[in-house]
Amino acid sequence: MGCASSKKARVKAGPSANLELNPAILASKTPFSVSEVESLYELYKKLSSSVVQDGLIHKEELQLALFQSSSKQNLFFDRIFDLFDVNKNEHIEFEEFVHTLSVLHPKTPDEVKITYAFKLYDLRHTGYIEREELKEMVLALLNESDLILSDDIVEMIVNKTFVEADGKADCRIDEEEWKEYVAKNPSLLKNMTLPYLMDISLAFPSFVLNTQATRHN
Repeated sequence: MGCASSKKARVKAGPSANLELNPAILASKTPFSVSEVESLYELYKKLSSSVVQDGLIHKEELQLALFQSSSKQNLFFDRIFDLFDVNKNEHIEFEEFVHTLSVLHPKTPDEVKITYAFKLYDLRHTGYIEREELKEMVLALLNESDLILSDDIVEMIVNKTFVEADGKADCRIDEEEWKEYVAKNPSLLKNMTLPYLMDISLAFPSFVLNTQATRHN
């Protein structure tokens, strides 16, 4: 956990939010230090003005940062944005930004990552992962990795997953079944960790510059 500090900084989540957040409080709830939270705020300000100048991160702004394009369609990205947008108001405020990045931090326990991964795959928010949802996410992840597999191989992946994970044999995977399955297949959490979050001070300046350069091209 980040160390507490007596220093307070005014961190607004957007012009309409009018909030004063103490970086030490955010640090105490996440793996980030106070200085890292302050660095994240600088990143947040850059991203939140890359398309719409309103101090909030909109979907196209996050997409521009991740893909250097605001038009690329990807289900995996849609689910990531949904994960960020805790308040479901179609934009990301600073506290949401820090919270979600903390989930992707290498030091965050796997138990937390497993829970959030389940939410990513539960496309229809039913509390279960159904076969079609799993197939959609497999295709999205393959697309994100620029991999093209035949329909037969994709079906084989989905079938194998259900054979191994659907312990109740009810054609859906509940959260407990998911936890057991991921515990045996930890590679499924690969997309739930961003290694460069271990050293934000070194990683993000270039990330921010790349985002700015793309915007002005």
